[in-house]
Amino acid sequence: QVHLVESGGGLVQAGGSLRLSCAASGRTLSLYTMGWFRQAPGKEREFVTAITWTGVYTYYADSVKGRFTASRDNVKNTVSLQMNSLKPEDTAVYYCAARRGPIATIPGDFESWGQGTQVTVSS
Repeated sequence: QVHLVESGGGLVQAGGSLRLSCAASGRTLSLYTMGWFRQAPGKEREFVTAITWTGVYTYYADSVKGRFTASRDNVKNTVSLQMNSLKPEDTAVYYCAARRGPIATIPGDFESWGQGTQVTVSS
Protein backbone atom coordinates (compact mmCIF):
# COMPACT_ATOMS: atom_id res chain seq x y z
CA GLN A 1 0.00 0.00 0.00
CA VAL A 2 0.97 3.60 -0.43
CA HIS A 3 1.01 6.01 2.51
CA LEU A 4 -0.92 9.24 1.85
CA VAL A 5 -0.90 12.53 3.75
CA GLU A 6 -3.25 15.41 2.93
CA SER A 7 -2.62 19.06 3.65
CA GLY A 8 -3.99 22.48 2.77
CA GLY A 9 -7.32 22.44 4.50
CA GLY A 10 -8.59 25.38 6.50
CA LEU A 11 -11.30 27.97 6.99
CA VAL A 12 -12.38 30.09 4.04
CA GLN A 13 -15.29 32.36 3.26
CA ALA A 14 -17.86 31.40 0.67
CA GLY A 15 -16.59 32.23 -2.79
CA GLY A 16 -13.00 31.72 -1.77
CA SER A 17 -10.43 29.15 -2.83
CA LEU A 18 -8.28 26.47 -1.27
CA ARG A 19 -5.73 24.08 -2.68
CA LEU A 20 -5.40 20.66 -1.12
CA SER A 21 -2.35 18.50 -1.58
CA CYS A 22 -1.76 14.81 -1.06
CA ALA A 23 1.78 13.52 -0.68
CA ALA A 24 2.61 9.88 -1.10
CA SER A 25 5.36 7.73 0.29
CA GLY A 26 6.16 4.07 0.16
CA ARG A 27 5.37 3.62 -3.48
CA THR A 28 5.30 5.75 -6.57
CA LEU A 29 1.93 7.28 -7.31
CA SER A 30 2.46 6.88 -11.03
CA LEU A 31 0.87 3.43 -10.91
CA TYR A 32 -2.29 4.59 -9.18
CA THR A 33 -5.56 6.21 -10.04
CA MET A 34 -6.07 8.87 -7.40
CA GLY A 35 -9.35 10.02 -5.93
CA TRP A 36 -10.61 12.73 -3.64
CA PHE A 37 -13.56 12.09 -1.35
CA ARG A 38 -15.19 14.13 1.36
CA GLN A 39 -17.28 13.43 4.42
CA ALA A 40 -19.45 15.93 6.24
CA PRO A 41 -20.65 15.31 9.81
CA GLY A 42 -23.47 12.80 9.88
CA LYS A 43 -23.11 11.99 6.21
CA GLU A 44 -21.54 9.21 4.22
CA ARG A 45 -18.23 9.64 2.48
CA GLU A 46 -18.87 10.92 -1.02
CA PHE A 47 -16.90 10.99 -4.23
CA VAL A 48 -15.45 14.32 -5.37
CA THR A 49 -13.08 13.57 -8.22
CA ALA A 50 -10.65 11.02 -9.61
CA ILE A 51 -7.68 11.31 -11.94
CA THR A 52 -5.97 8.55 -13.89
CA TRP A 53 -2.32 7.70 -13.39
CA THR A 54 -1.38 9.61 -16.56
CA GLY A 55 -3.30 12.67 -15.44
CA VAL A 56 -5.03 12.79 -18.81
CA TYR A 57 -8.47 11.75 -17.65
CA THR A 58 -10.43 13.20 -14.74
CA TYR A 59 -13.95 12.69 -13.53
CA TYR A 60 -15.89 15.00 -11.23
CA ALA A 61 -19.00 14.80 -9.14
CA ASP A 62 -21.70 17.09 -10.51
CA SER A 63 -21.64 19.11 -7.30
CA VAL A 64 -18.05 20.28 -7.92
CA LYS A 65 -17.81 20.25 -11.70
CA GLY A 66 -16.51 23.56 -13.00
CA ARG A 67 -15.28 24.64 -9.57
CA PHE A 68 -12.75 21.98 -8.57
CA THR A 69 -9.72 20.80 -10.55
CA ALA A 70 -7.61 17.75 -9.84
CA SER A 71 -4.01 17.47 -10.95
CA ARG A 72 -1.00 15.31 -10.21
CA ASP A 73 2.78 15.39 -10.38
CA ASN A 74 4.13 11.86 -10.63
CA VAL A 75 7.70 13.11 -10.31
CA LYS A 76 6.97 14.80 -6.98
CA ASN A 77 4.59 11.99 -6.02
CA THR A 78 1.78 14.39 -5.22
CA VAL A 79 -1.78 15.06 -6.24
CA SER A 80 -3.64 18.32 -5.76
CA LEU A 81 -7.19 19.56 -5.64
CA GLN A 82 -7.78 23.20 -6.52
CA MET A 83 -11.11 24.30 -5.10
CA ASN A 84 -12.62 27.57 -6.30
CA SER A 85 -15.94 29.29 -5.68
CA LEU A 86 -16.32 27.37 -2.45
CA LYS A 87 -19.74 27.02 -0.89
CA PRO A 88 -20.78 26.27 2.70
CA GLU A 89 -22.00 22.86 1.53
CA ASP A 90 -18.41 22.02 0.56
CA THR A 91 -17.56 21.91 4.26
CA ALA A 92 -16.22 18.44 5.07
CA VAL A 93 -13.14 16.40 5.82
CA TYR A 94 -11.41 15.77 2.50
CA TYR A 95 -9.54 12.53 1.87
CA CYS A 96 -7.26 11.44 -0.93
CA ALA A 97 -7.22 7.81 -1.91
CA ALA A 98 -5.36 5.52 -4.29
CA ARG A 99 -6.29 2.48 -6.32
CA ARG A 100 -4.59 0.34 -8.91
CA GLY A 101 -7.18 0.33 -11.63
CA PRO A 102 -9.39 2.63 -13.68
CA ILE A 103 -11.34 5.57 -12.32
CA ALA A 104 -13.86 4.58 -9.68
CA THR A 105 -16.30 6.52 -7.55
CA ILE A 106 -17.01 4.13 -4.69
CA PRO A 107 -14.86 4.45 -1.56
CA GLY A 108 -14.58 0.67 -1.21
CA ASP A 109 -12.80 0.47 -4.56
CA PHE A 110 -9.83 2.44 -3.23
CA GLU A 111 -7.03 0.63 -1.41
CA SER A 112 -5.14 3.36 0.42
CA TRP A 113 -6.39 6.44 2.26
CA GLY A 114 -4.98 9.50 3.89
CA GLN A 115 -6.05 10.74 7.30
CA GLY A 116 -8.06 13.64 5.89
CA THR A 117 -7.91 17.42 6.09
CA GLN A 118 -10.72 19.66 7.29
CA VAL A 119 -12.22 22.24 4.94
CA THR A 120 -14.68 24.70 6.44
CA VAL A 121 -16.50 27.25 4.30
CA SER A 122 -18.27 30.03 6.16
CA SER A 123 -21.27 31.84 4.74
